[in-house]
Amino acid sequence: MKYRILLIFAVLFIPINFLHAQAKREFDLQNFVEKRINDQEVGLNFEELYERLLLAYETPLDINQIDKQGLINLGLLSSHQIQAFLNYRTAIGKLNTLYELLYVTGFDLETVNDLQPFITLSWKGQDHKPLLQRILTERNNYFILRHERVLEAKRGYSNKNTPNQDSYFGTPDKLYLRYRVSKPGDFSFGFTTEKDAGESLKWDSSNRSFGMDFWSGHAMLQKQGKWKKIVVGDYQIQLGQGLTFGSGFSTGKGSETINTLEIASIGITPYTSVVEGGFMRGLATTYALNSKVSTTVFVSSLNQDANITESSENSENNFSSVQLTGLHRTQGELENKHQVNEKIYGIELGYHPDERNTFGVIGAFNRYSIPIQRKDQAYNLFEFSGKRNFNLSIYGNTYLQGINFFGEVAISKSHGMGGLIGFSAHLFERMQFGFVLRNYHQDFHSIRGSAFGENSRNINETGAYWGLKYKLNRKFSLSAYYDSFRFHWLKFRVDTPSKGNDFLLRFNFKPNSTTTTYLQIRGKNKDENVSLDDNSKVVATGRKLQYLINTRYKVTNTLSFQTRIQWSSFNLSDKLTNGYAIIQDLNYRLSDLNISLRHAIFDTEGQQNRQYAYERDVLYAFSVRGYSGQGIRNYLLLNYQISPQINIWARIARTTFYDRNEIGTGLETIDGNKRTVIKFQIRYKIR
Repeated sequence: MKYRILLIFAVLFIPINFLHAQAKREFDLQNFVEKRINDQEVGLNFEELYERLLLAYETPLDINQIDKQGLINLGLLSSHQIQAFLNYRTAIGKLNTLYELLYVTGFDLETVNDLQPFITLSWKGQDHKPLLQRILTERNNYFILRHERVLEAKRGYSNKNTPNQDSYFGTPDKLYLRYRVSKPGDFSFGFTTEKDAGESLKWDSSNRSFGMDFWSGHAMLQKQGKWKKIVVGDYQIQLGQGLTFGSGFSTGKGSETINTLEIASIGITPYTSVVEGGFMRGLATTYALNSKVSTTVFVSSLNQDANITESSENSENNFSSVQLTGLHRTQGELENKHQVNEKIYGIELGYHPDERNTFGVIGAFNRYSIPIQRKDQAYNLFEFSGKRNFNLSIYGNTYLQGINFFGEVAISKSHGMGGLIGFSAHLFERMQFGFVLRNYHQDFHSIRGSAFGENSRNINETGAYWGLKYKLNRKFSLSAYYDSFRFHWLKFRVDTPSKGNDFLLRFNFKPNSTTTTYLQIRGKNKDENVSLDDNSKVVATGRKLQYLINTRYKVTNTLSFQTRIQWSSFNLSDKLTNGYAIIQDLNYRLSDLNISLRHAIFDTEGQQNRQYAYERDVLYAFSVRGYSGQGIRNYLLLNYQISPQINIWARIARTTFYDRNEIGTGLETIDGNKRTVIKFQIRYKIR
């Protein structure tokens, strides 16, 4: 293994003089997204960011029509840049060329180049052709079929013919089918269906089984007179700062320390993912009462998975939590399928006096078909229980004297409150600063909330976040943040009120157009339980440090390399563990064929040192891999455009472990030290 390490170090430090300049290459969306999600951690939902950028890339947004929320949603511009652009467009009128953006205060060539793949100019008026004709002539109209399989045998598939032993009902094949036709600002229609590995394919209308295990679909129309949006089917809602309704568009804390702090209040969006829960199913609409006031009304009824606890003589059935795995492979998993119905009713009233100000009020009611009852543990004392909950919130954002303020405050049925307020500003031309203050009471219950915070849910947390970005010149830039937080009640695996903090410091260096390097340091201190030798527990502070260096260089118009070295240490009660990963990527384009290769070496101790890294995958499949244990990982991804209508992808990835003779647990166990996954996908564009 030491020879591999030496080889990768040699490639990493190839003299820059050997890397020659090149003409502007074809836009690489995978690389563009990767640069914005380089601090991967489990639990962060980057799939939403990937899909919205992909949709904007395939159907660019009209820069002469896009509004403030649409610009915020891209996550590429600061609030100062957004307001400067809106002021420029108001004063000058429609832009005649995209490079006219260079005249906007705060825009430079790098900013314009980042925006260019996602925006376009309006040379035509609104398309007034009939809806059916617009659908049939829309170029963003496609089918996707995907197949995935683990080549090694798992124990869950070996017991099919053995009596009295649990096993998977279906085959190891994972299948995915998707259809969508959409045009931003006009319409979107589509469906998504999936069968996970181990699930069976069956058609039984009496049990609502229609081939694939999961089906999702939507139909959306926009700008139908005063009806701004009408959605039937599956959808998500993003309102205010996500405290009451957040659909996962926030990327959390990362190297983009300013632009993603404010969440875009984009309202209703179609749901196209295959996460089998947490979305809404029913009807939603946004109606413009006048030019400044609009209202959004929504109703949803969704059956979700849950493990039901049978009632005793004096109580009714209940459940402890909604299950979002979406796996229905065994008898036990099938018994949990769609056991709880959740109904949601809500209304939002928004006031938009101008492009600088937005205010709104949200009211929502949640009802479960049977009560939720958490486990009888001290940390669950303030958790939501029962069948019904409601939330009422007020939100707003305003741009004043070069400072963008945003916030939301909410109350739940329990009278618990949650609040978030923040601002971002250009302190001077090259420096941006952001601040977010949050306070979520331990009895604040927001079932569909996803606002900024350390926890995965907005409950039992106070915190203050400071973010900074500084651009020294075209070659050097710096981004940093510091976040401190407290939990005023107990948490899972933390038996006392606790606290913590985390920080990030990143240096970016771009010596020329062919080479980009960054060095990143991230640390987190957080309290957690520690078991002593006498089986008692104490709470101690775990201290984690992560280091990352990444260099990407383009050798020619068609060939690029990327080398990434990341390592970490974790100290808890004077027990120090470490982990590292060394990753070498090669990307090559040959006419209509794109090739991506990776070779990675990793060696980690414990779950806290698991190394997360983004991996290139087939279109619409997002992959952040956690490297754990000791071993190597390789993958090969091929993408070939057969014709303007047909693209195919093929991917094979293998992980070889040197510290174990079996992989996984339970029915997922593989006897051996290798895990190989193959994936094939075809996309057919109707136009």
